[in-house]
Amino acid sequence: MLSILEILEDTTVDGPGFRTAIYAAGCPNGCPGCHNPESWDINRGRWMSTDEILQKVLADTFADVTFSGGDPMFQPEGFTELAHAIKQRSRKNIWCYTGYTFESLLRNPRQAKLLEYIDVLVDGKFRQELRDEDLYFRGSRNQRLIDVQASLKANKTVSYRYNPGI
Repeated sequence: MLSILEILEDTTVDGPGFRTAIYAAGCPNGCPGCHNPESWDINRGRWMSTDEILQKVLADTFADVTFSGGDPMFQPEGFTELAHAIKQRSRKNIWCYTGYTFESLLRNPRQAKLLEYIDVLVDGKFRQELRDEDLYFRGSRNQRLIDVQASLKANKTVSYRYNPGI
């Protein structure tokens, strides 16, 4: 079961192209200036089964998937189960937003398991003093776009290069 604030279909702001965005409830980071502070409390969400969420994701045939929040890494087992099911049943790519750094996620076995199914990770806490509205898919300059599968294979952090012209 996952505590979910909202599932937004066909959004274009949480990664490239049309996406089904799944907004998790619960976040321990409490970043000053967060655009979604109501997401911090895990009890603000509605408890949903993996299958219930999966059906919504699969129904949006042409949209890829984004896990956001809150922080999906606050509920790593449920999101791992969901990501695994999405990858088994579709060819959708999955982006994940988190306040944790990629390196810290790798040190936590529960969170690292989810990385096996993530294509792009947007990592790092939002930092108001580094806010930059010209960045693609990030709120502050410290946040990174990481090609997770290339990083896991290379055993080092590999940046994802977004090219809006393609």
